[in-house]
Amino acid sequence: MWCYRGGSISTEPRINDRIRVPEVRLVGPSGEQVGIVPLAKALELAQEYDLDLVEVAASARPPVCKLMDYGKFKYESAMKAREARKNQAHTVIKEMKLRPKIDPHDYDTKKGHVVRFLKQGDKVKITIMFRGREQSRPELGYRLLQRLASDVEDLGFIESNPKQDGRNMIMVLGPHKKKTEAMAEAREAQAARKAERQGVALTDDEAPSAETVEVEAEATEVAEDEVTEAAAEEAPAKEPNTEA
Repeated sequence: MWCYRGGSISTEPRINDRIRVPEVRLVGPSGEQVGIVPLAKALELAQEYDLDLVEVAASARPPVCKLMDYGKFKYESAMKAREARKNQAHTVIKEMKLRPKIDPHDYDTKKGHVVRFLKQGDKVKITIMFRGREQSRPELGYRLLQRLASDVEDLGFIESNPKQDGRNMIMVLGPHKKKTEAMAEAREAQAARKAERQGVALTDDEAPSAETVEVEAEATEVAEDEVTEAAAEEAPAKEPNTEA
């Protein structure tokens, strides 16, 4: 009875001796078409160029193989995939909740968070929460949302107009700046800060004066002369050669 035990299926291409076909369509190191050659000849060329024979199109007849440095190819592919993941933008919706009769200080704090989210390229869902008798005055929430949208209009726009949702009123703000642009600017700012920290020059107070440099140079010269004289005194006299 046949039984499949499972296990992972390799997705890597076959290389060198793992290729099991009589002949291949060979592509050279620079992408030039060599043509259909026996597998033994392709392996011989790979050894001659100190490269790997890599199967790049297994479904072709005959399979297409290329001469390349497979280790370097895998490294560069991994770096490209890592860079692509780093630059990948994920749409994130942040949420900020306010009360219709919010305190001015609390409003400034909440607005600061909204500003930060929009600068990061994220959308912001603003929720006004009504309680008790506040539900009979939805215009308070509407005016508050319009005020907030006006305060951050240089960073975002109203993507979804205010609408009542049960006891809440909801509005969505979208950023003017794309997520990828915000990420790129953040990386540039981080790199600039790092370069500034590493490139801090000495201040005028820390820099040595010209007089100090001259005195140190004279002291170094005297010390070198003393060492030379001491070495000459300690060196033994050279004996004549007595060998026949």
